[in-house]
Amino acid sequence: MKKVDKAVLVDASSRLLFTLREEELDTLLEEFKTLQAQMEAMKEVAGLEGYEPMTFPFDASVDYLRDDVPSEPLSPEEVLRNAGSVKDGEIKLPKVVG
Repeated sequence: MKKVDKAVLVDASSRLLFTLREEELDTLLEEFKTLQAQMEAMKEVAGLEGYEPMTFPFDASVDYLRDDVPSEPLSPEEVLRNAGSVKDGEIKLPKVVG
């Protein structure tokens, strides 16, 4: 398992476009140490070899999604017809990030 230290946390937060204060880094590092200890303890439980790793404790079904049915795509004119603002054949949206 990859060792999690402050440098890893700073790099991850930077990639996610936010910064962490020193006390937040310390808290997060302690939480990761607890998680790593729990994962190490799981290795000592007998009989887990036959089970697949899970990301969710219950079966998650997606039967509420419809099957994709191929169809003809809309023409650019049809797409742009209902757009509120169009510029150079593209939908113009307001700026949302500084």
